[in-house]
Amino acid sequence: MAQQAGAGRRYIRAFVSGFFVAVPVTVTVLDRFAYVARVEGASMQPSLNPEGNVTGSDVVLLNRWSVRNYQVRRGDIVSVLSPKNPQQKIIKRVIALEGDFIKTLGYKNRYLRVPDGHFWIEGDHHGHSLDSNSFGPVSLGLVHGRASHIIWPPNRWQRIEPSLPPERKPLLNWHGDTTEEED
Repeated sequence: MAQQAGAGRRYIRAFVSGFFVAVPVTVTVLDRFAYVARVEGASMQPSLNPEGNVTGSDVVLLNRWSVRNYQVRRGDIVSVLSPKNPQQKIIKRVIALEGDFIKTLGYKNRYLRVPDGHFWIEGDHHGHSLDSNSFGPVSLGLVHGRASHIIWPPNRWQRIEPSLPPERKPLLNWHGDTTEEED
């Protein structure tokens, strides 16, 4: 009987010590490296949520490590804190980077140079997206993560590659660079 009580205490002690190691490690991983998020709404159709219903929502892996120095590329799908509501995170595609000249889709200025420290984001489903065409260039400081993989539903498992619709490429880069991506 005494041996059973000793084994039970060892089990509880091992569980508690493992718990106090696992929780900080998990929190660190989620805070620094990656986390998952469910994509809701139609703004990124057809890339994300092609069926558009909540029960079939895509779940994506958001890579925080890749944006730790605010380095995003044209065509990346990123999660940012909404400039309109800081309590909300939105997922959009990066269309233009700082220094790029772009033609907007309904913003107050038809043509715009993206200011330093900012980027231009849009949903893939124009007209159904609250994006830079509504609130303007977004500060790089609001970027939260880059969508790297669709992890749910299983039939949509895939890596998300940066892609930019040809009609949405920047017109010119302020620094005189071409808008073609370099390898």
